[in-house]
Amino acid sequence: MKIQSSVLVHLGYGKYVRSDKVTSIVPIEEDRGPGRRTYIHLEGQVDPVVASRAEDSIVRDLVQEPRDITQSRQQQEILQDLLIDLQNINPTIRRIVRDEGELDLDRLERRIKGAIEE
Repeated sequence: MKIQSSVLVHLGYGKYVRSDKVTSIVPIEEDRGPGRRTYIHLEGQVDPVVASRAEDSIVRDLVQEPRDITQSRQQQEILQDLLIDLQNINPTIRRIVRDEGELDLDRLERRIKGAIEE
């Protein structure tokens, strides 16, 4: 789990806080309701901020990697899996796929290796 520094976390109703300033998250037990779900304690402040979002959704936003990083990691994993599968294809099958299907698996394999190495 890694808190992203300088990322704004939405607390609901137009309230945002910097993720690296959050010191604790406490669900509101008494008088909980619309607009009052969670106390957010912030570094350097005595009184907590009242958030209208539930604690689990705030925690998820605090520790979640940005979407583009997550997608990039998933794409890298897919390419690595595909590369492993390509490396296991018999040379005769490769030739048939190239000649009959007009798909050059050797070239595809080189391109994937290049993309993964970058």
